[in-house]
Parts: sequence; C-alpha cells; structure tokens
Amino acid sequence: MQVININEKFSKFSQQWHPHRIAIVDDNHVFLARLCGNFVWHTHEDEDELFHVISGTLIMQFRDKTVEVQPGEIIVVPKGVEHCPTTKNNEEVRVLLFEKASTKHTGELKTERTVTNYVDI
Repeated sequence: MQVININEKFSKFSQQWHPHRIAIVDDNHVFLARLCGNFVWHTHEDEDELFHVISGTLIMQFRDKTVEVQPGEIIVVPKGVEHCPTTKNNEEVRVLLFEKASTKHTGELKTERTVTNYVDI
C-alpha cells in the first residue's frame, strides 16, 4: 500500500498514445497516457473504458456525436461503442484510464499505434 503521485509518474515517460500502468485493482488496470492529435476508430466489444482527464481537452468522437471532456471530468465509453479519442488543437492531453485487464488497446483492430505490452511505472 503506497501513495501514487500521478504527476511524478507522468514525468517518467513522454510517449504519445502509449498507456503506462500505475496500478492494478482486482482485474482492472489503471493507466496514465499522454495523448496528442488523432487516434484510431476502434471498439472494445466486451469492456467499458473510463477516461479521466488530468490536463488538456479530450475530444471523444462517436459515430453519432462528439463530446468534449475537460480537466477533472470523466467519460465512460460503454462496451461495443465505436469511438475515436482526439485532442483539441493538437494540445497534449493527460489522462488516467481505468479498464479491465482483458481490454485490448485498439480492440480487434491492429495498427502501428496498437500497444500489446504495457510498461509498469
């Protein structure tokens, strides 16, 4: 049982769109990620995802709407919903992600951005 300093953990990496694991809670992983620009459209058929914005403005695109998520706010993407995270004006956005251990980074889609091995920090 230790306190985890999120700002200190963010100082340990600079990669964009590459989640870094900071904790495990039962069968859920807690990640930090730096985002900038556009990601890829993808779906997680069996898992929800929770995004907590630490800094910047996250734009979560859905096929039927777009939602802005500000610092201190969260958005839950329900399982099976296609989505594409992006950032406002290409600014860096820092997020905390909470998802099941079984969640694949880009769902069943494989791209050059797909991460399969997560770094623990």
